[in-house]
Amino acid sequence: MKLIIQIPCYNEADTLAIALQALPRTVPGFDKVEWLIIDDGSVDETVKVAEENGVDHIVRHSHNQGLARAFTTGINACLHRGADVIVNTDADNQYDASCIPALTLPVLENSADIVIGERPISTIEHFSPVKKMLQKLGSWVVRMASASKVPDAPSGFRAMSRACAQRLMVFSDYTYTLETIIQAGQKGMRITSVPVGVNEDLRPSRLFKSIPAYIKRSVITIVRIFVIYRPFRFFGSIGLAIFALGALLGLRFLWFYFSGNGDGHIQSVILAGVLIGMGFQTILVAFLADLLSANRKLLEELRARSLQQELNESAQQRGYSSVEANQVNRVEDPPVVTSTDDHPSAS
Repeated sequence: MKLIIQIPCYNEADTLAIALQALPRTVPGFDKVEWLIIDDGSVDETVKVAEENGVDHIVRHSHNQGLARAFTTGINACLHRGADVIVNTDADNQYDASCIPALTLPVLENSADIVIGERPISTIEHFSPVKKMLQKLGSWVVRMASASKVPDAPSGFRAMSRACAQRLMVFSDYTYTLETIIQAGQKGMRITSVPVGVNEDLRPSRLFKSIPAYIKRSVITIVRIFVIYRPFRFFGSIGLAIFALGALLGLRFLWFYFSGNGDGHIQSVILAGVLIGMGFQTILVAFLADLLSANRKLLEELRARSLQQELNESAQQRGYSSVEANQVNRVEDPPVVTSTDDHPSAS
């Protein structure tokens, strides 16, 4: 069993060494533990620091592409290097690396496909009240969209099985944390959380420059999640609300009309007609968006199968037979879905 710990990096020369020194080289249940760095277009000495601290694999972007892209690049690199379990952590040493054995244990015991490190949000001193509130809001949205019980969805400290990693696909350019959990939930994967510790804040977060920027990004991410993964519910709810408002205005006019006081309320009829028409059209958009969502799921399945074939060929090149390669890279068939409703810099 091989564990690969990946760290997305963007100009992390000042903190990377501290984070690497805390990483384990042996973890119970694994024969081999390797470290992988994703250099997301750094212009400082991040790569040099990684080499000096014994990093096994370094994957580089020619220019900065953002945290979500760096995460995806790292996952693909770990899969091609034969990882059975992948742990993702941060280069600023935010997470307590001694919790990695606890983080990987549910995957080793085959009781979970993805494990999220649950931080003690309410007791973290360098988190502002607004950030704590948004963290909780984001987690609630993810629980609604993924049918999971993850208490700290924005946590980047997570472990996942090889089969899970092969089926995840990140669309966002901003962050991967919320989207990957929702995907895992919709694909029927088992998601769990374990409490983890955090370290002292070494530097401000690079995902946002200010609280207003963080709020803006968080709201956009949350809305985008609902549009992509719950399109029928999102557009259907809006359409029904508009349609209901128009119907109420129409009923109001009828009340006055049959009471003999219809004069002077023509504006209500016009507004009611407009709102009912808008609501009906929005509901139609909900059905169209749901069909597009079904097509997206089919494309994700095709992509997963293509990746599996690519990994099989890679495994054969590493010396596995074709049967062994299929066992190493086996991805379980997805569950039957009965309903389709279902550029920032890197951190």
